[in-house]
Amino acid sequence: MSVAVVVGAGPGLGAALCRRFAQGGLKVAAARRRKDELEDLAGQVGGRAYACDATRQSDVETLFEDVARDLGTPELVVFNAGAFRPGGLLDIDAATFEDCWRASCLGGFHVAQAAVRAMLPRGRGTLIFTGATASLRGGKNFANLAVPKFGLRALAQSTAREFAPQGIHVAHTVIDGQIQNETRGGRHSEGERGADALLKPEAIAEAYWQLHQQPRSAWTHEMDLRPWVETF
Repeated sequence: MSVAVVVGAGPGLGAALCRRFAQGGLKVAAARRRKDELEDLAGQVGGRAYACDATRQSDVETLFEDVARDLGTPELVVFNAGAFRPGGLLDIDAATFEDCWRASCLGGFHVAQAAVRAMLPRGRGTLIFTGATASLRGGKNFANLAVPKFGLRALAQSTAREFAPQGIHVAHTVIDGQIQNETRGGRHSEGERGADALLKPEAIAEAYWQLHQQPRSAWTHEMDLRPWVETF
């Protein structure tokens, strides 16, 4: 049985990815900073929970070593971690700026290295990076998100160009809109904007699964996903 690793398996998209990959027959390794927050999810999908701070190279290396020992060599890896604290340029302190970059960009670098090293001997695998609208343009008060997401997109492009010829499918997704959760509402609520006004985690997860299923004669590198109400 093949193995999927989701780094950044939070309660929204991360959890939906774990469920979809398990439905597809993969053994799932769910990882985030606090392992105890993943035990229920891991039990639901018949997978395993792991503690991993993606900003720490040693954590990521240990994660992939443990997954290989417990479940097998990963064939599908998703970097879905990140951090964002809104603020104007003159209000952001350097430490916060660096923290957001580490979580959303440096963590992706660590996961990419570990994933590629695991996949290369078999000459196949899928590596997906979760991006955002801010991957393409920086908005007012969004420097803490746009700068690391720009970097993550560049990392995905460079990794794809280097390793696609060696059988590794590298993809980057642009999640253009807000993802539905239990608390999100306001102007993005379905009552005000109509049905399906928010990105449903299960729908995004299905798109990720389809990326993994693509034959290498027609690989997608970048996929943008948005609800029908979003302008672009």
